[in-house]
Amino acid sequence: MIITVKKNAPQEEVDKLINGFEKRGLEVHVISGDNFNVFGLVGDTTQIDERDVMANEWVENVQRVQAPYKLANRMFHPEDTIVDVGGIRIGGNEKIAMIAGPCSVEGREPLLEIAQEVKEAGAGLLRGGAYKPRTSPYSFQGLGHEGILDLVAAREATGMPIVTELMGTEHLEEFAQYVDLVQIGARNMQNFDLLKAVGHINKPVLLKRGMSATIEDWIMSAEYIMASGNPNVIFCERGIRTFERYTRNTMDLAVVPIIKEKTHLPIIIDPSHATGDWKLIEPMALAAVAAGADGLIIECHSHPSQAWSDGAQSLKPERYARLVERARKVAAAVGREL
Repeated sequence: MIITVKKNAPQEEVDKLINGFEKRGLEVHVISGDNFNVFGLVGDTTQIDERDVMANEWVENVQRVQAPYKLANRMFHPEDTIVDVGGIRIGGNEKIAMIAGPCSVEGREPLLEIAQEVKEAGAGLLRGGAYKPRTSPYSFQGLGHEGILDLVAAREATGMPIVTELMGTEHLEEFAQYVDLVQIGARNMQNFDLLKAVGHINKPVLLKRGMSATIEDWIMSAEYIMASGNPNVIFCERGIRTFERYTRNTMDLAVVPIIKEKTHLPIIIDPSHATGDWKLIEPMALAAVAAGADGLIIECHSHPSQAWSDGAQSLKPERYARLVERARKVAAAVGREL
């Protein structure tokens, strides 16, 4: 429920309203504007009669929110949320965030090599999988804690914040200590215990869309994180599963304007997993920038043919450098910087 209060309302009257709602067990979020104040009520608002609220002379308007998500809803938070990841600001009109690195961490030296290369090409954050969710139990599952320490070493060498995927709550303390941006992968998008757990840590969360999830499913997963106390959520579209077989997944670029209309949270695009083909990454990355994405997360490898996982969808550093240069031109055309 959204309640608009007249700007000239006495503070004591505003406090009475807030206290009355809180006594009913509702959470009150205050949004201040130039000409009015808005209260967003979260909780069981069926107990509230709009006519009773409108009877207050200082109340301008009462509106029920039909969407099941409240904290992520732009109605509750008209301004864009900007998420700080190790000093890099993502969202709003900030620079488009460039995240790059290998699918899997394959050891310290190979990681340091690609980290330096993508940084020189224009990346600002380093991605790499230490714990790997794989379809087959016989595939490489990642280096685990050793991989996390390799990412930390790469951060120290390059200054780039690190992004890696959290698989389970048993590693939560480790990620809270070492990782700058905690990724929740597609397979865990509706692992609600995990979502609630990352809601309790003071780390930004990159929430990937599940391969068969609707947009509302996805936003509700963000709501789980936010309802647990962590407002710093970044959406990541990585393609959804459809009947089409020419690409690994189907990249849904329409989510960019939809997410920006419905929520106040940033959204980045993963054209690597969406297409599964390195030849398609650049055109889809440029399209994502044109659509208004707040960032790109792209798999890169110095020697893709020797990659331990996902070599077919990994760009060589020189190709990534070309993508960055072309993306800068597209960003400028739509009023953004990269």
